[in-house]
Amino acid sequence: MSEQRESIRSNAKYLRNVRPIDPDEICEYVTGNPHPAVVRQHLREEAAALGLIERDDGTFVPVGDEPVRPRRGPVERLPAEYGRRLEDLLVERYGPDWETGASGDLLRSTIRRFKADYLDGRSVDYDDDVAAGYAIYHLPGYYAAIQYALDDLADRGLLDRTLRVLDLGAGVGGPALGLCDYLPDDALLEYHAVEPSAAADVLEELLAETGRNVHPTIHRTTAEAFDPSEAGSGDGFDPTAPDDGFDLILACNVLSELEDPVAVVRSALETLAPTGTFLAMAPADKNTSIGLREVERDLEDERLWDRTAVDFDAESGEDAETYRRGEVTVYGPTVRLWPGERPSDRGWSFDVRPDLEAPAFQRRLDEATPDGDEHAPGEFVNVDVQFSYAQLRLDGRRRIDMRLETSEWAQMAEMERHVTERIDLVAAKLSRSLSDGDGNGGRGSGRSNPLFKISDGSEDTDHYAVVTRETALNRPLLEADYGDVCSFEGVLALWNDDEGAYNLVVDEETIVDRIA
Repeated sequence: MSEQRESIRSNAKYLRNVRPIDPDEICEYVTGNPHPAVVRQHLREEAAALGLIERDDGTFVPVGDEPVRPRRGPVERLPAEYGRRLEDLLVERYGPDWETGASGDLLRSTIRRFKADYLDGRSVDYDDDVAAGYAIYHLPGYYAAIQYALDDLADRGLLDRTLRVLDLGAGVGGPALGLCDYLPDDALLEYHAVEPSAAADVLEELLAETGRNVHPTIHRTTAEAFDPSEAGSGDGFDPTAPDDGFDLILACNVLSELEDPVAVVRSALETLAPTGTFLAMAPADKNTSIGLREVERDLEDERLWDRTAVDFDAESGEDAETYRRGEVTVYGPTVRLWPGERPSDRGWSFDVRPDLEAPAFQRRLDEATPDGDEHAPGEFVNVDVQFSYAQLRLDGRRRIDMRLETSEWAQMAEMERHVTERIDLVAAKLSRSLSDGDGNGGRGSGRSNPLFKISDGSEDTDHYAVVTRETALNRPLLEADYGDVCSFEGVLALWNDDEGAYNLVVDEETIVDRIA
């Protein structure tokens, strides 16, 4: 570190707890009297290590201790500044009329191809054209989805204003931008993206539109090859130390593309802070959603860094203890309501949120489709927000922490013996209504009765609550959010042979209450 930079750093450390740090003032105390702009740039580069945020007036102050509050209301649109930046990139690559002619045809065919490859489980190579098409088609939905998943953490005060984040397979940046905008202006974000493909170029452009207190670093390597020691900073941060680590690790829409996702997630968890969260997300389609849940279940209860292990230290010639970070616990949104029980059903569970406003760049590409092209209007407009997610922690915390007793409630693991009986049970609501539309979880569209996947964390077979008659006493099921836990009194247990699942019939004899 240069003498000048160290002098600026020392002054900042002294003043940070005294008064706002003003570059115009510090420059007078630094050897050589550098210009305030030089001091400001040094402070920006050191801000994450010093725990400082830059205010609108150009001064720097310590970041606050109060946790981030949850967002209120739906995400309505991708902010215009990100759309403009993306269109600038498209103009730079393909020309001012990027949506027409050969470039438009190329982008449309690219989107069609990677959508087909993805649904068929084939790998996708992210060259410049695929990265551009991916940004056009997927950026808005992924931007919104991450914010809904973060609500689970903010609602429990688990999202600090100072965040060190690792984003594995960051892609073109939908989750990154959503995270940046979720945080308040007075939060400090040290963001490390791992992305080896051409998508990193788009990510870099879009991150330039984020706030002054976002400090990004892009590591252009694979998740498998990433060395977490490269993310260390000048304040002694070491993500490989047992008492340190990333506050939030993201793996969004990438696990299905990895050869060994369990190994990658396990390795990432070893760099998670003792009170941090690992957040994995996947599209809502059957294969990727079930695959996400399989990773969650494979790692659950696994111990990282055995606390009693003894290693030989070659430098000292003595034995040295090593300490595990903790035991992998599923924080949410799936539940474990019965001690010692774990679910083994197929695990297809996803959330659905309100559609976004269609961004201008999607409309441009869609409306420019040639008349001779077999094209359904809206083919290149993707405003759906449907996603699966899993949150893992190492401190044993769960979003819903309950321990049920069989003397009071029926257990889904034993549902076979309750068929044709009216029973009482407690379960989490793990879907929006599956009765209509295409995103129905394979239950057959066109059903008139509201239908919801439910779980108590013990089941080996899918369970669904079907509302055959709505009343004031069972309406809480319809009003409950994704992941909320409800009690069901007097629900009728039936076996659905056609679907190979249990139906829990909610009718005029059933009472449903939401459990806080």
